[in-house]
Amino acid sequence: MNLHQFRFVQEAARRNLNLTEAAKALHTSQPGVSKAIIELEEELGIDIFARHGKRLKRITEPGQEVLKSIELIMREVGNLKRIGEQYSAQDSGTLSIATTHTQARYVLPPAVARLRDMYPKVTISLHQATPAEVARMVIDEVAEIGMATESLADYPDLVTLPCYEWQHVLVLPTGHPLAQKERITLEDIAHEALITYHPSFTGRGKIDHAFEMRRLYPHIVLEAIDADVIKTYVRLGLGIGIVAEMAMRDDPAGDLVVRPVGHLFGTSVARVAIKRGAYLRNFVYKFAELLSDRLSRDLIMRAMNGSVDDFGL
Repeated sequence: MNLHQFRFVQEAARRNLNLTEAAKALHTSQPGVSKAIIELEEELGIDIFARHGKRLKRITEPGQEVLKSIELIMREVGNLKRIGEQYSAQDSGTLSIATTHTQARYVLPPAVARLRDMYPKVTISLHQATPAEVARMVIDEVAEIGMATESLADYPDLVTLPCYEWQHVLVLPTGHPLAQKERITLEDIAHEALITYHPSFTGRGKIDHAFEMRRLYPHIVLEAIDADVIKTYVRLGLGIGIVAEMAMRDDPAGDLVVRPVGHLFGTSVARVAIKRGAYLRNFVYKFAELLSDRLSRDLIMRAMNGSVDDFGL
């Protein structure tokens, strides 16, 4: 048996048993993938996949156990490569970060800039995606570290740690009646044309849940993944906006009024994610520490070893 066979089995499982797609992902031929899998099955004396003709139909019970072992083996192979990279070049390499637009635009820049000062030979590769895609990139080792508000804690293959808390704010044109109101209610907002995040981003689930609990039906006229886009349409008079508070901290314009609405939608938690069992280079730990004073190399190592019971707040 060899690593090529392990990769083929692993990719076939990831691609919903579609050998053509697995072959494309691995830049090889479909017959070659099929032959390698059969040779591994013959060597092990079991069927990893149940078949209908030449098509794979499902993963067998012993195949599930084989896949678990292959995942461990391939993870350690990746760790060996990273160990070699770390000890051959302690202060250079590429740090791949998967994150959402909000984190990339408003939160990461100071930490990235400080890391570059500390490690000038490190290249930063930034992948912007949905929270679910962020999680998948970390699991698939496209990125070493991920950061988002939604979804990350839902994946058992990830170790996630809280980075910081934040709340939503209401963004209003100057002169809007709600700008003068002492305490804004959900009923006030529900009657307005609303511009806010797409349901997969930046705490949108908390907004929807708050309205549902009060049996209110907000009039959302535009959804976006970018707070700058939301602010643009507020300025054009399309409606009032709900954005993350960090999106307004450095806004230079004085033509918008910002009102806190954490009392309506609660507090959200941005989290960092690392693949369970991954080998991390020194500058990955340092980057996490730069993101939040809650994070330390020791805490991350204990979390990766499973000796921290609760990573929540």
